[in-house]
Amino acid sequence: MTSEKETENSQITSKPAVNEARVIELAEKLFGLLVSKVKPLPSYDDQNFYIQTRDDGNNTQKEYVLKIMNGEDSKNTELIEVQTCAMKFLYDEGLPTPNPQLTKTGAIMSLEPIDCGGVITKHMVRLLTYLPGKPAAEIETTPEIAFEIGKMAATLDETLTKKFQHSYKKSFDRGEFIWNLSNTPLLRKYMYAIKDENLHQTIERVIAEYENSVKQNLRRFRQCINHGDLNDHNILLEKISISNGNNPDQYRVSGILDFGDMSSGYYVFEVAIIIMYMMIESTDPLPIGGYVLAGYESVIPLTKEEKEALFALVCCRFAQSLVMARYTVLHCPENEEYLMITAKTGWGRLMTLLDMGKEVIEKIWEDSGSFARSYVNKMHI
Repeated sequence: MTSEKETENSQITSKPAVNEARVIELAEKLFGLLVSKVKPLPSYDDQNFYIQTRDDGNNTQKEYVLKIMNGEDSKNTELIEVQTCAMKFLYDEGLPTPNPQLTKTGAIMSLEPIDCGGVITKHMVRLLTYLPGKPAAEIETTPEIAFEIGKMAATLDETLTKKFQHSYKKSFDRGEFIWNLSNTPLLRKYMYAIKDENLHQTIERVIAEYENSVKQNLRRFRQCINHGDLNDHNILLEKISISNGNNPDQYRVSGILDFGDMSSGYYVFEVAIIIMYMMIESTDPLPIGGYVLAGYESVIPLTKEEKEALFALVCCRFAQSLVMARYTVLHCPENEEYLMITAKTGWGRLMTLLDMGKEVIEKIWEDSGSFARSYVNKMHI
């Protein structure tokens, strides 16, 4: 039986190494595209490429993202299919997700043999529409932006959980998937990547808190399908109005990217994940939780038990991201700059949360949530 650690390592070592010429070839062969421009995009353990097509005679050019999955994940065809179909379903429901494109044979994806350093391995290839906007990480987070992101996440979770049907839906039950918050204790397998003893003890403290105060209450939380990776690089924003001196620029969520971490979870998991990632880039991180929570609860109010666990779950996501980044860099040092984005401020943010404590942070979130609701109401009058 393959261990979770072996699987994670396989994902890293089986990352494809496709050049731009091969990308053009795949785009033409599989999707019939005449490519005029190719540009690599950041990715954790897959490869993503921006593609622009040539003028088709109608004075129009189209933009796409060609996604080539790592060899290990490419083996799970049922999971990839249901993730891609969920994306298509959300697009059809009017949410700002990429629209998966069919191959020339009418398939939603294609498993292709790819030469990776002299070794031929099979990788799943998909083509998605390119979405407009800037990553949230590049825009200063206002209360309204954080509120709108929380609201969009709740709409996504509710739509998927209540409406989406697929014969492979059970594939979202991913067992020991390391990025599911219910598997926080599995981080101990990867802790050897953390060399600093103080940081090691910090992560152990977070894990112990999950085991002592959250784990036994999971049965009380409402289940849903989680996107699972709504970080500030997977959320795109588009300006909808210009500041007039009194009000700042206003933005809407124009894109939700990367559905590769979808799994069965709980509504409160999604909120915790968003709060953690929105805190990373913010110059005023502590109130962010209240802004995001207010937006999420405008669609799906959390229960008392779910709110009680939120602080610990935010800390758990910090722990997951920080530990797995250190672990992955050991095996993929050439991708260190991208992998360590969270670590630049993440350790400090986590230490601050733990030092200030649950009660203080919850009070800050309560106050900032009230402010966000009032602020958004005024903006829309």
